[in-house]
Amino acid sequence: MKKIYFFTLSFLLISISSLAQKPQKLASNQIYEKVQKLNFLGTALYIAAHPDDENTRLIAYLANNTKARTGYLSLTRGDGGQNLIGPEIRELLGVIRTQELLAARRVDGGEQMFTRANDFGYSKHPDETLKIWDKEKVLSDVVWAIRTFKPDVIINRFNHRTPGSTHGHHTSSAMLSVEAFDKVGDSTQFKSQLAFTKTWQPKRLFFNTSSWFFRDRAQFLEASKNFTKLDVGVYYPLKGLSNNELASIASSQHLCQGFGRLSTRGSQDEYLEFLKGDALKDKNDIFSGINTTWNRIEGGGKIGDILYDVEENFDFVNPSKHLPQLLDAYQLINELDDDYWKAIKKKQILEIIEACAGLYLEVSAESSFAIPNSKINVNIEVLNRNETPVKLISITSKINNKKVFKGVDLEPNKRVNFKETIQLETNQFSDPYWLKEEWSLGMYKVDNQKLIGKPETEKQTKVDFDLIINNVPVTITKNMVRRYAERDKGEIYEPFEILPRVTTRLKNKVLIFSDSVAKKVEVQVRAGANYINGEVRLKAPKGWQVSPEFIPFNIAQRKDIQKVIFTVTPPKNESEGTLEVVASVGAKQYTKELVEINYNHIPKQSVLLKSKAKIVRLNIQKIGNYIGYIKGAGDVVPESLRQIGYTVVAINPSEINESNLKKYDAIVVGIRAYNVVKELKFKQKFLLDYVKEGGNMIVQYNTNRNVDVQAPYTLKLSRDRVTDENAKITVLDPDNSLLNFPNKITETDYKGWVQERGLYFPNIWSEQYTPVFAMNDKGETPKMGSLLIAKYGKGNYIYTGLSFFRELPAGVSGAYKLFANMLSVGKEKIEVKPEINK
Repeated sequence: MKKIYFFTLSFLLISISSLAQKPQKLASNQIYEKVQKLNFLGTALYIAAHPDDENTRLIAYLANNTKARTGYLSLTRGDGGQNLIGPEIRELLGVIRTQELLAARRVDGGEQMFTRANDFGYSKHPDETLKIWDKEKVLSDVVWAIRTFKPDVIINRFNHRTPGSTHGHHTSSAMLSVEAFDKVGDSTQFKSQLAFTKTWQPKRLFFNTSSWFFRDRAQFLEASKNFTKLDVGVYYPLKGLSNNELASIASSQHLCQGFGRLSTRGSQDEYLEFLKGDALKDKNDIFSGINTTWNRIEGGGKIGDILYDVEENFDFVNPSKHLPQLLDAYQLINELDDDYWKAIKKKQILEIIEACAGLYLEVSAESSFAIPNSKINVNIEVLNRNETPVKLISITSKINNKKVFKGVDLEPNKRVNFKETIQLETNQFSDPYWLKEEWSLGMYKVDNQKLIGKPETEKQTKVDFDLIINNVPVTITKNMVRRYAERDKGEIYEPFEILPRVTTRLKNKVLIFSDSVAKKVEVQVRAGANYINGEVRLKAPKGWQVSPEFIPFNIAQRKDIQKVIFTVTPPKNESEGTLEVVASVGAKQYTKELVEINYNHIPKQSVLLKSKAKIVRLNIQKIGNYIGYIKGAGDVVPESLRQIGYTVVAINPSEINESNLKKYDAIVVGIRAYNVVKELKFKQKFLLDYVKEGGNMIVQYNTNRNVDVQAPYTLKLSRDRVTDENAKITVLDPDNSLLNFPNKITETDYKGWVQERGLYFPNIWSEQYTPVFAMNDKGETPKMGSLLIAKYGKGNYIYTGLSFFRELPAGVSGAYKLFANMLSVGKEKIEVKPEINK
């Protein structure tokens, strides 16, 4: 009887720490699971709209129980969501969420794909979604994903038949999937793709339904009699985990969305409604009637004879004994005519051969980045940790195809280290490919068909290790990395990046001029190489003045930063525009800013964005100066308030007491603070006492999930929101101080808002509150909870769901004026000083 050894997951594939950046090193139970996957020739594709929409239970089940090649096509990168772990929003948040999806797929065993659709924020109907997205382009991308991934079965996360019942992006993802199912096999559809791929027709299309999509439980139970039912709570002895635990760990990678959660265990059913395609022969097997064996492809029978034997008689103690069979199978796979399965199975078996041979192959650079066409010194480590004869013939740098012959016999467990110099012959940088060109509200611009759908920019700095293993030539490719150690962190891996010679950064991304007084504007110039000198300029809109015309810089050490100061003088009248930074080194101009994103649960990311800032000249008055701010989630409002002259002090909630709030002219509570700051519920008494004694307290939006903002009077949050940033605003109380002091709010101030008007408005409140606005999306009833004010004791309590957290960083003039009025409420008797230069 076959002896199976069980191993713990102490390595936890899946640790959400800095270890997430380390290359995976397979234990023998993992090798065995990869052999099982090698022997299954079936593919499934799951389709939804955003990161965290995916059903990790079903993806994990298909990838680990069924052993299918399983992919997740997320139409967007989640750019329009909120960030619970840092200040990044919009395109930078999309970079984070892309990496969180990849981290989730490393856990649940799936693969990740995208379209060019930009998550522009919440949408209430697919009509709006598909108009902003450019339906034909996104549909083209869905077709491309299906034609290249070639799934046998497709599973939609959402229902295509119920537009308007949920997020418009959700329904749109399903509608596009259904339409694509009928077009992928038609050579007259999206013909330009066929220069790079072939038509493909999936066998079946399903909808991953649940009781959530039905009126009540009884209706669902009746309908479910016709559904495919899969118990996804299976236990994996080789992992020491159930499928649900694996899925929980995978979904917990979405930390910026607050998806960290407890793992679960036990039986759990998932339901699939058959929509289109070939009828199921076995109702509870979505691959029934589809040949998923090696006999599926011509020439596969011989390969299957070898690999099924390896699986049946796998040696957990000494996996290397299977190398002769694996190498025989590898040679046969190389001879296959089916390019699709040849590429997939060659990649899978090489990973197994490398692991069974105990090979350690690494290319580590002396630094984590370099500039194009420079030379980089690398340390190459090669180690054969078993008795099988292995010879290193050569190494080849893929970036310039330079081959270095070695001819080294790798003695068992004898490490071989050598240094090489690699010339980075390229003009391309390593930044996210979808951010290289200017994008629109709804779409990223990617013209290279072969890039569309890829989760990230493919690394240019790869090295081929040309080996002979047991007399069989094998080439294994590795990405260059930067590996080093820090005493307080241990071993650290970072991706190796190719970055510009010079990058620049404006300290503030929005510069607000509340009067006509000039401001000092700091520009940081960062060197990507040693001994860089040149000039930096600011390009300003008409009517704005910049002095001096240029400033020279001279930086001796790479990574060093030189700060230069310009004086920017605004026009006397209100004006908006863009301030751009241009650095020159000789005849070459550099216009990019380097943004580094570094969290423990994802690899370090280097993003290049246009080095620019929005500049706004507005006539704004304010009363009071000293603001206390309780930060919420991903909140950059304090920096925006400082732009218009407020002194903003961060309040540590744990330090709030009955006496230390009196000094503030107003206290502002950041977005989702009651959702994420646990101490607030214990400190609310002191905050309300501050209001009662004459203070001014502004609470920004919180989600309605199990939260009580502990307002002084009854206030119930809802999911009401207005997603149209241009939605008409009706003033309910025109004489309210919030609209008149110290700034008169007019119709113009409601223009130019971004992404939305607001979200999670209260829908129930007591008579003490005065609603200021009514607004609604098309076809909906007016929502009056966006801005509420109540007198409490001597002071004022304001609750607002208006999305100031988006509007202020975007430099929306009207939002600044309205916020200044909220901070000034109750201070009407204080004299408003006129602008000095007016």
